[in-house]
Amino acid sequence: MMDDTNEARNSTEPEGQNTPVKTQGRTGVVLAAIGLGLVLILGAGLVWSLTRMNREVAQLSQQTERLNRRIDGAEQQSQTSAQQAAQAAASAQAAAQQRDEAKQLEADSAAQAQSALQAAADAEQQANQAEQKADEYRKQREEELQSLQQVLGQIAETHRTTLGLVMTLGEKSIRFDFDKANIDPQYRDILNRIAGVLMTLQGYSIYVYGYTDDIGTEDYNMKLSGRRAQAVRDVLVQTGIDPRIITTKGFGKSDPRAKGGTAQARAANRRVEIGIVDSRLLFDSTTLPTK
Repeated sequence: MMDDTNEARNSTEPEGQNTPVKTQGRTGVVLAAIGLGLVLILGAGLVWSLTRMNREVAQLSQQTERLNRRIDGAEQQSQTSAQQAAQAAASAQAAAQQRDEAKQLEADSAAQAQSALQAAADAEQQANQAEQKADEYRKQREEELQSLQQVLGQIAETHRTTLGLVMTLGEKSIRFDFDKANIDPQYRDILNRIAGVLMTLQGYSIYVYGYTDDIGTEDYNMKLSGRRAQAVRDVLVQTGIDPRIITTKGFGKSDPRAKGGTAQARAANRRVEIGIVDSRLLFDSTTLPTK
């Protein structure tokens, strides 16, 4: 009996020993399941967190990009503003320079205008003075010519012209024989008296013109009249008149004093005329009036 009992005990002991093992196995499974669940939960949370962080990072990147674009735009605008400011400053400086130049030009123009006015006033004053001196000179010359005409008129026929005086040395003073140019000795005293008066003059030129009658050719009479004028000039120079102020010219049978072919008319046309002209006057000697 005891043996049976022992056997029975022995036969029940393994069952008691397997119960904890099974319990432990189930606990391990449960713990593993719990751990797996926790891992899944933590993994899911981590994934969600990573996803959220990625979204936030993406948003931050977008914000950063927008901010960078704004910064770039602000920098570009700032550069544009700086360029505009520099251009404005340059324009202002150029405008200031132009203004200064305009003011200087205005001042120079005013100075030039003042100088021009002063020059005009001086010129007008000088013109008035010159006109006054000219009037005084003309008055002086007029008085000289009047006095000279009176003196020379006592020697030979003398009359006024627009340029001075003209003396006619014809049959009443110096008579030229037909086809002759020499001056007879009895007429030299007249030329000496004329030279004595002319030597006292200053600022005058003397013109000696010769003429002939109507007998002979034009060419021959031109040469003959020139010799008559030269003969009178030679006598005047011999008496002391400067030869540089004396000019001679022959006019032949032109401009006769007496018309007709009578001996008296021809004798009157054989003559020499002496022109006395102010040397300050500009003229062509060929246009000097002889009457």
